[in-house]
Amino acid sequence: MRILIIEDEVKTAKSLARLIQSIDIRYSIADSLQSISSAVKWFSDNEQPDVIFMDIQLADGLSFDIFTKVNITAPVIFCTAFDDYSIQAFKSNGIEYLLKPFNRNDIESAFDKITNLKTHFNRDQSTSANLLNILKSISEDDTKKNFLVYNRNSYINVSTSVISYFYKSLNGINLVTDDKKTYSLTESLDQLHRMVGKHSFYRINRQYLVAFKSITEVQHYFDRKLVVRLNIETDEKLIVGRERASEFLDWLGDR
Repeated sequence: MRILIIEDEVKTAKSLARLIQSIDIRYSIADSLQSISSAVKWFSDNEQPDVIFMDIQLADGLSFDIFTKVNITAPVIFCTAFDDYSIQAFKSNGIEYLLKPFNRNDIESAFDKITNLKTHFNRDQSTSANLLNILKSISEDDTKKNFLVYNRNSYINVSTSVISYFYKSLNGINLVTDDKKTYSLTESLDQLHRMVGKHSFYRINRQYLVAFKSITEVQHYFDRKLVVRLNIETDEKLIVGRERASEFLDWLGDR
């Protein structure tokens, strides 16, 4: 099995290669690449590998940009320190999404998934398309509709539909409604993102998770960053880092 690694941290790439080959000596590393540009050139000059291990945040941008420049038919195992990109990953040939730090069992499970998929699907183009459609069919319909919050000695239900954004402060996690009411929550922003769904809410940075309906304006900022304005004023300027700017704009346009 020919395996391509796309990872901009050299030590991590070497460690991953050793881990892969320790699982099965028949697994060969076709190459190890560190950027979008080198990956695009590699796919232009070489046959498709059998499997790709791909980090998401590379030195020159998000690895999803590779898919817009070259045709990739090989299954992809995404390896990343962030859990914000899972839906886009499954739309980009992703069959597994591993969060760093991962271990041998995680890699073995990913290979097991590849084996199981090959058992049920032929590798011709039409079947690959069917597999991709199945992966894309993952829906977020089962999202949380209300949050039970404690306020002034009473419990009340706050509908997700009236939430403008969630944010992290020194006092913990809060939700803010369209009418500027603030309530405390016990969940983390990562947990909340999974609850409310990544179609309707976006984690623009470590502090803020904002609703699509609340975004009124997006402007360019210095160093290829973006500034987001909501329908209600926030205490801090909402900045999307340059490494997420492209994905954020894609998310905005995916409606």
